[in-house]
Amino acid sequence: MVEGVEGGAAAAARLAGGAPLRETLDVTDPGDWLALDAGVREAVWERSRFLPRWERSAPLPDEPTGLDEARLALALCHRDGRVRQEALRHSVRHPELLSLVVIRCADWVRPVREDARQVLGETLDVDTALALAPLVLRVGRRDRGAFGVEVLGRVLRRASHERLARLFSAHDRPARRFAYRLAVEGRLLRPAELARVAARDQDTVVQDLCATAALASLGDVCDEDVYEDVLSPLLSAANPRTRSAGVTALRRAGRSEEAWTFLGDRSGVVRACARYVVRQQGGDPVPWYRERCTAPDDPALPPGAVIGLAECADRADAGLLRPLLAHPAAGVRARAVAGLRALDCAEVKQVWPLLDDPSPGVVREVVTALLPWSAELPTEELQARTGADRERHIRLGAFRLLDARGGVVALRAAVGLLQDPDFKLRTWAAQSVQRWRPSPDERRGDPEVGELLDRSRHLFSDHMLRRLKRVAGVGG
Repeated sequence: MVEGVEGGAAAAARLAGGAPLRETLDVTDPGDWLALDAGVREAVWERSRFLPRWERSAPLPDEPTGLDEARLALALCHRDGRVRQEALRHSVRHPELLSLVVIRCADWVRPVREDARQVLGETLDVDTALALAPLVLRVGRRDRGAFGVEVLGRVLRRASHERLARLFSAHDRPARRFAYRLAVEGRLLRPAELARVAARDQDTVVQDLCATAALASLGDVCDEDVYEDVLSPLLSAANPRTRSAGVTALRRAGRSEEAWTFLGDRSGVVRACARYVVRQQGGDPVPWYRERCTAPDDPALPPGAVIGLAECADRADAGLLRPLLAHPAAGVRARAVAGLRALDCAEVKQVWPLLDDPSPGVVREVVTALLPWSAELPTEELQARTGADRERHIRLGAFRLLDARGGVVALRAAVGLLQDPDFKLRTWAAQSVQRWRPSPDERRGDPEVGELLDRSRHLFSDHMLRRLKRVAGVGG
């Protein structure tokens, strides 16, 4: 793999010395070609002028007719546009060099660009288009790079489903997206196939594209089996956006009653779509949520039902959420805290005990709920929770609340964590110290501030430390 301009310059030197192209580059990697293109022109100062390194020992002849593949590649990337243009006329002898022709299609010199586009238009077929698609799409993001993408699309639209499918599993994400767009445009995939892609692909763009196309292609189809083939993969997809598309489609499929089962989904967007479908059929999701939250010890209570109640109920329903703060399931406790916060009913005395919860997710929600009242929290108790004897998530939660206080309290907590066993927590503490400034409502000249800054002097230059001490009124 050739990395960056320096790697490209080293590859150019090897090619100039006679190394074969395939031994120097990974010809299937677009990054190697782009690095070579930039590296060939990487110049150093020599004899009162800049000259690419490889030209010092092996300059190209004036006539590129007899050049082998490796040195013709150098000519196609040459700093002189006339050399690049002349090399294009000989590039058709070496199919491997079509990658550099693609790059020259976005060349900054108009004659070179036009000749490259003519060569590409005459030589690009389906097989080469499939192989070059990742490179074409990367070059297409450049100024004057749209031509290659247009030619690629024109050629691949003639490809059969089986051949285009080679790009469906490509590691290159833009190439995969491009292939699926062409497949959707050409109606090459059945609705059920699109739904399965939307459910299993890891790329959210492909998921949205295929889910939308699968549902749109159903049209006015009334066949229940067809709907089942499409909706089943969408409704069971791991991605929330894909599931939400399936839930929304339940109404059109005449299966609105199934939306009730998604009211307690773990995703907020899926819950919102389910509530929409339920309401469109005349139902009310609020009683459904209330019924499930009335049993605070129910081990089967889905956490999504807890936060769902807060999303569509009012403050009077906070009484149903408070008992859930003691639920045995961590997910329910976390959603109960989040729900009380959403209803503006998260009282400090109720959520404070959960700052010691064994679940990081619960503590994270508690800290978010307590941040607006950080100045009123007991400093000593929070400071005690930053000790090494506490679990990491508890130390982190206490530090976030102390850091929000500002002033000497925040500085004391951050300096105390500079030796924490957790690397990330040490890093965040160091960053807190470096951005620390004295609080306007605290007295200047506090000797503790000077001591704490001295303990963290390794984080500052001498100049910055003296400056910060002067601002804090503790001398230089």
